[in-house]
Amino acid sequence: MLKTADNPDGVEASVFEGIQKAIATDRYAFFTEFFKNFFNLDVLLGKRISEQVVQASWNVVASASVASLACVSTWHEDFRSDVAKIDVPTLVIHGEADRIVPFQAAGQRTARLVKGAQLVGIKEGPHAVSWTHAEEVNSALLHFLGKATRRQASTAD
Repeated sequence: MLKTADNPDGVEASVFEGIQKAIATDRYAFFTEFFKNFFNLDVLLGKRISEQVVQASWNVVASASVASLACVSTWHEDFRSDVAKIDVPTLVIHGEADRIVPFQAAGQRTARLVKGAQLVGIKEGPHAVSWTHAEEVNSALLHFLGKATRRQASTAD
C-alpha cells in the first residue's frame, strides 16, 4: 500500500505516519472516527450494521493496546510479487464503497495480479463488507466454492 518509486499508486508515507500519531495520541478517539469509514456509518448504520457491532469492534481495538499502533507499519509490506505467484483458484471480494482501502486500488488490483482470479465487487460495500453485506459475501463464497467442487468432480471422472 505504500507509495514508492515502483508503486506510484500507493499511499503517501505521511498518511501512515498520521495514523500512527493519532493512535499514539488517543487510540480511543482515533478508532471512534476510523469506524465511521470502516463501516460507512453515515449510510449503513441502522440499516446494515448496528451500533452494537460498532461498539463490539471498538472494544476489540481498545483492548488491543499497542498492537493497534504496531500493525500500521505492516501496511508497508509489499506483497505484489507473492500474490502474483498464487496458482490456485482465487476469489477476491471487495466492497465497491470501501473508504479505507479503495476497490480500484486493492480489489481490482489484486484480482489482476492473481492469474485467473474471480473478482466480486459488493455494491455499496464498505471495508467491513463481511459485516454489512454478509448475504452477498456468503452467496459469492458459495458460488465460488460450488464451481471449485464441480471442477474437482469433473477432473476426478
